[in-house]
Amino acid sequence: MDHTATLRRIYDLVNAHDIDGFGAHLADDFVEHEDLPDGVTSRDGVIGWFTMLIGAFPDLAMTPRDVIDGGDKIVARVRLTGTHSGEFMGMPATGRPVDIELIDIMRFEDDGLVHEHWGISDQAAMMQQLGAGAP
Repeated sequence: MDHTATLRRIYDLVNAHDIDGFGAHLADDFVEHEDLPDGVTSRDGVIGWFTMLIGAFPDLAMTPRDVIDGGDKIVARVRLTGTHSGEFMGMPATGRPVDIELIDIMRFEDDGLVHEHWGISDQAAMMQQLGAGAP
């Protein structure tokens, strides 16, 4: 099974705003290890997070720059861009662009689904680009 192709497909689905298609790649027992707001740790929570993210950044794009195959774990360095056009975590739309880098690690099983995710994103840079926090 080519997990790197599946990972790339997941980004394509997010970029197309196909949240159902994205969600179909997450196992029912999916666990989110990234420190997301509101303690999101489940499949449904992550689907809700991406629904909110796309609502806040309707032109959201996640572009994998490097993809490393580690067997059942696939690592991607990703560029995330978008324009803040809707509410994001209580912050009204600013019309400002964001452009940050992130690292995703996804663990797949033989069913071809993602069962775990770890992520690191530059949230401080994102908030600064949106005008929150330090200038």
